[in-house]
Amino acid sequence: MTAQIRTYEGLDDLSRAAADELTAIAKAAVAARGSCSIALSGGSTPKRLFQLLAAQGRGALPWDQIDLWWGDERTVPPDHPDSNYRMTREALIDPLQLSPTRVHRIPAELPDHDAAATAYERELVAALGSPPVFDLVLLGMGPDGHTASLFPGSPALREAKRFVVANPVDSPVAKGKTTRITLTAPALNAARHVRFLVAGADKADSLEQVLEGPPNPIKYPSQLIVNGDVAWLVDRAAAARLRGNP
Repeated sequence: MTAQIRTYEGLDDLSRAAADELTAIAKAAVAARGSCSIALSGGSTPKRLFQLLAAQGRGALPWDQIDLWWGDERTVPPDHPDSNYRMTREALIDPLQLSPTRVHRIPAELPDHDAAATAYERELVAALGSPPVFDLVLLGMGPDGHTASLFPGSPALREAKRFVVANPVDSPVAKGKTTRITLTAPALNAARHVRFLVAGADKADSLEQVLEGPPNPIKYPSQLIVNGDVAWLVDRAAAARLRGNP
């Protein structure tokens, strides 16, 4: 797998670089098209990025012209501790007092998970076309090689037409059997820019397989993301097993 790999000493340096990239991409999108659409990731790694963006203040970016979407969500209410939306709201949305009209969360608390996925797909296509074209997609990677909620061996890995699906997963990383709402590979690969943020020694083995191992996206779903402008921002702990450890 050929990809741009940028290595940083730790999570803080990685997050500051990610903030710089997001800022540049967002400003360019607004200048070119009048708005910017970003798909956010959940998990622990992007939280530091969101805190840095919030610390810069509302004037650092044209936030009134930036739409926030999500790459995936756990099937919990928006105020649940496991909610990706809640983490972003606390770290970024509330501190900057972003307009609710620019925040498009996944309605993952609906009891009908397929209906939740269909509703989000409909909203995405209405706003961004078919396929929906994000200006930037932020992704993480789990220690099992999953990204968004595309988990190893899960049904969504073979989805070729839908852009959002309810994906049943059974994984220790997901704490057993559950369902996640997730963007699919066709949606993620349609983005203008994709940035993976990967930190931690527990990611080193999977990162080596994803970036340097043979193609096996059913086992390592992050390999499904083959967008033309994809870059991996990784810390040295995660990059420890890569050839040359750049």
